[in-house]
Amino acid sequence: MAKYFDVHPDNPQRRTISSVTDSIRSGALVAYPTDSCYALGCQLGNRDGIDRIRAIRQLDDRHHFTLVCENFAQLGQFVQIDNDVFRAIKSATPGSYTFILPATREVPRQLLHPKKKTVGVRIPDHTVAQALLADLGEPLLSSTLLLPDEDEPLTQGWEIKERLDHVVDAVIDSGDCGTEPTTVIDFSGGEAEIVRRGAGDTSRFE
Repeated sequence: MAKYFDVHPDNPQRRTISSVTDSIRSGALVAYPTDSCYALGCQLGNRDGIDRIRAIRQLDDRHHFTLVCENFAQLGQFVQIDNDVFRAIKSATPGSYTFILPATREVPRQLLHPKKKTVGVRIPDHTVAQALLADLGEPLLSSTLLLPDEDEPLTQGWEIKERLDHVVDAVIDSGDCGTEPTTVIDFSGGEAEIVRRGAGDTSRFE
């Protein structure tokens, strides 16, 4: 049965956030709000968490997982970025974008696209997500909480708790969050390729 955490959207309670991050360090899979709908998240090296995300979303091994990072310094540890791409991404973060880039050796092999050796990264513009990342001190391995055969992501904490009670370990509810997944931009070939149009404005990459 999942724990339910009611978190203030503008001033997240420090003790509650610490309880969530303690759970994540202990292997928990959590549903948490971002600036572009809810996501499933676990610690970077949590193989069981990865398998559970794949099972919940029915994902194959070509799915790009996302490393949700607190800031640009953290993001830069996990992906290779040249100067032009750096400037393009820097101007769009934090925000509702996921960027696909070549991964560094810091990224576990099971997270990489099997052929491209790439991974998704993003920096969310969301107070609660940022509080979690700051307390955790490392990225959250994440995937949009979009269930199989459904067109819309889940956006209400109480509904997520009700529907995923026995497959996640915790749900963080801070009220309404975005209803659209991130815009996905693939920079792995050097040029911006729009893979998915979502919450982020694509005009700067066209």
